[in-house]
Amino acid sequence: MPAGLALLGYGLSLAGLTRAQRAVWVTARIVRVEQPAHGDSKRLGIPVTVAFQDPATGQEFTLPNAGKHGDAVREAWVGRELEVRYPPGQPHRFRIVMDTVGEKSGRSGPNCAVFLLLVGLVIHATVAWGYPWALLGFGSLLTAIAAISPDIRLARARDTLLASALAVPARVVAVTKDVYTDAEGDDMVSHAPVVAFTTHEGTHVTALCLDGIADPGLSLDRDLTIHYAPADPSVFTPDLAADHRSGKESIGFIIILLLTGIAAVVTGAAMLL
Repeated sequence: MPAGLALLGYGLSLAGLTRAQRAVWVTARIVRVEQPAHGDSKRLGIPVTVAFQDPATGQEFTLPNAGKHGDAVREAWVGRELEVRYPPGQPHRFRIVMDTVGEKSGRSGPNCAVFLLLVGLVIHATVAWGYPWALLGFGSLLTAIAAISPDIRLARARDTLLASALAVPARVVAVTKDVYTDAEGDDMVSHAPVVAFTTHEGTHVTALCLDGIADPGLSLDRDLTIHYAPADPSVFTPDLAADHRSGKESIGFIIILLLTGIAAVVTGAAMLL
């Protein structure tokens, strides 16, 4: 089944017939930013109103997002540009796409099917041929995952942007709340502060701050300092040192994953000799 889905998906992608490829893609800009209500879910993001022009008719549309059209916007300011897509002739069904890599080509689904196929083949090889093949198979998968992971590139790019960070005063204007149930049936509460700050260029930013604020559930109306990248205000942190450590940890995890995969492949190959 995964093989069939992958072949179907790649075929549709090459023919340009996937939903994403048939959609109309335009650049929208945020024209209005609203403050999330205190206690709302962070899954809704920052409510915004976007404006874009339909290339087929030339008509301008100004439509609210409110977290219901595609990806949630976590950092918002008036004038920020976003990618949106919608079915031809139906701009009111627009969806905001924050990460367009793989989305426009329509290959995200087939790639996932290929991964499931490979995992299934490795499990089959383990059961049929024994432990060395498990090391070879899962070691190869770990090595491939580490090799194609964007985490190292993203962490280095973030560090580069924050190297010239500017500090500005900020305030927690709301705190989101989400309740999850764990495997034992216990409720777990997650809070994420919503911070507001104004850049040196005069841009007023409203953003979810998922890390770096102590006791987030009790942070409403707290004053703090935000460090943001002048080239991109969506890259910010309340704690530069902690953000840098987090980047190092991400890079270290991928390196460990890569070395573990290589070691597993070498061990499995040695056991087969």
